Amino acid sequence: MHTITLLGSTGSIGKQTLDVVSRHPERFRVVHMAAGSNVDLAAEQIRAFSPKSFVIGDASKRDALTGTEILTGEEALLRIASDPEVDTVVAAMMGFAGLRPVLEAVKAGKRVCVANKETLVVAGELITAIAKKSGAEIIPIDSEHSAIAQCLVGEAHKAIKRIILTASGGPFRTRAKETFADITVDEALAHPNWVMGRKITIDSATLMNKGLEVIEAKWLFDVPVEKVDVIVHPQSVVHSRVEFVDGSVKAQLGAPDMRLPIQYALGYPERMDEEYDTLDLLLKNRFDFEAPDLDRFPCLVLARKAVELGGVNPCILNAANEVAVAAFLAGSIRFTAIAEIVEETMANAPEGSGEAFDISTDARITDGLGRIFAAHEWATDFAKQLATESSTINVK
Repeated sequence: MHTITLLGSTGSIGKQTLDVVSRHPERFRVVHMAAGSNVDLAAEQIRAFSPKSFVIGDASKRDALTGTEILTGEEALLRIASDPEVDTVVAAMMGFAGLRPVLEAVKAGKRVCVANKETLVVAGELITAIAKKSGAEIIPIDSEHSAIAQCLVGEAHKAIKRIILTASGGPFRTRAKETFADITVDEALAHPNWVMGRKITIDSATLMNKGLEVIEAKWLFDVPVEKVDVIVHPQSVVHSRVEFVDGSVKAQLGAPDMRLPIQYALGYPERMDEEYDTLDLLLKNRFDFEAPDLDRFPCLVLARKAVELGGVNPCILNAANEVAVAAFLAGSIRFTAIAEIVEETMANAPEGSGEAFDISTDARITDGLGRIFAAHEWATDFAKQLATESSTINVK
């Protein structure tokens, strides 16, 4: 039986992970959970799964929970991520906040099922270096990266010619660029195919999610970023594909249901017998593909630029995006200001931001992590100031 720590239990991925676990009680047991502030759902989850402990992010709501050991604070998160009783950590916490717990899980040699793409975006080189030393497994939950992992089973790494990530194109794939400044929060949250959290849904609308996935793929599959391409596929049936040096292509297809990659990650390398929505190609018989419009969706360009600049620039990109998306969701800035804030923050990055990491020793890796946290703090503060200045515009 696999024992699990679930980080981000009340979010979209967390809830779907628990659905998978509930279907296979003979295979999985949730030992620890963590969530932010949704105490009503947390209380339901405690009753349903009886974890040994639950870490609630909002300390003021600690007394609202009973039925298990209730903990708060980052130290508690690090402890449940590295608990020797646990063999699998599902990293579904949103944003940069998930980095430290993932680091602890990787250091402890766990199987880490990663849904938090920001972790590998900001520290992919360091995390993968630590994993090689500790023996940790890093298995993606993102549907696109899960598809790539499945396509690569049994294939030699040297045979990879190109990784092709598919993107739905989001809700504004065909919308005129001149109307983007008028996009509302409700419109941006209306994803045509996937049910996801608010932040990642906005990232899908700007195509920043695909930019982050390009960076993530580089580290997950140990390929240069030049070998990672993006193509728009509105039906979201082909989740991604791999082109090999002999010209053959493998693709992974499935219904747009996040429980499928979650179940694959938890049960890897075995495929578990559980049918969700079956893909019927007689019904889903139209597949459209097109190049992403980089003029209307500049976030994808900015993400590639961050990789090219190297060092902590992907961290700066990510931090600025988190601030800008939060400001847009709060109704403080226009949709178009998201990319503008990210671009301006990157353009003002401190000197030395592109300096390469040294992963030759544990001490050097620790120094690199210190650079990442400092860059995140600087970029967050800088982007917040830009968002404040942008908020003076009359936002609809």
